[in-house]
Amino acid sequence: MMMRRLVAVTTVTVIAACGHGSDRATTGGPDGSGGGKDSVLLVMNAASMTRPLKVVLDSFTARTGVHYELEPGASLEIARRVTELGRRPDVIALADPEVFPKLLMPAYASWYAIFGRNRIVLAYTDTSHFARQITAANWREIIQRAGVQVGRADPNTDPSGYRTLLVFQLAEQSYHQPGLAAALLAAAPQRNVRPREADQVALLQSGELDYIWTYQNLADESGLKTVDLPADIDLGTPGDSTIYGHASTRVVGKTVGDTITVRGAPILFAVTVSSQAPHATLGAQFVSFLLSADGRRILHAHHFDALDAPVAVGSDVPPAVQALTH
Repeated sequence: MMMRRLVAVTTVTVIAACGHGSDRATTGGPDGSGGGKDSVLLVMNAASMTRPLKVVLDSFTARTGVHYELEPGASLEIARRVTELGRRPDVIALADPEVFPKLLMPAYASWYAIFGRNRIVLAYTDTSHFARQITAANWREIIQRAGVQVGRADPNTDPSGYRTLLVFQLAEQSYHQPGLAAALLAAAPQRNVRPREADQVALLQSGELDYIWTYQNLADESGLKTVDLPADIDLGTPGDSTIYGHASTRVVGKTVGDTITVRGAPILFAVTVSSQAPHATLGAQFVSFLLSADGRRILHAHHFDALDAPVAVGSDVPPAVQALTH
């Protein structure tokens, strides 16, 4: 119910590379100062928003001289880095707002701001099997053909993974085709599952996969072809939130052996400054810039659908962030 309320407001207006892996980006001010190593801003983010978020951070650096480290991962992985491994990021940006109340609040976050939206698409390239034949009408049959390799993200680490399972259920309902969800799952077998949704793009581009279930922004920024799904399936339309809620699945929760239920809802992205942030003031400054007109303009220019009216949820929202949200 909370998510449906949030969507209504917007319409009227994670265990990989937990150390210093190769996908961690570090930078600082143009003069190399940035306030010294002690003031480095650590941003942990859902990998699906890495490219646009990095451009926003670079602009923030150019204006402030602040160093930053960008540490991508799958959203559930990031939550577990914080709760299980004791990591202390300043800013946390995730691909599903519900991860905050279910896994991070109240100990590690007291608020979050919903600032972007997305949708699920079926992406492919010119070299994918049957690329010249696939359409919005026949995609279900095409991806079930022998020899076709379909990839998806791990639902226990990446929101794209469990959202893909929800799309399968919604497709079965929409097309009135009993057994379709199971058939689509079988067409994307476990061997083609990757921890992070973003990891699939390289496999698709190299020809190891023919099709991947992915976010529209990743497909667009990578120049991929897509099959656009009906609005009552793709989790991208706020007006269809009631329909989306008919689908549900369970994923790993806070502890081993624990699970949480995930229900279908429009895809939204959210950000916070951690309650335990070493540089909370800098974090709030960056989030304010991210939500500002300049930040949203940068996001849009890099295929990220930023909300014109971000929504704040929770308590102790920094005043500068509160001023930019509803």
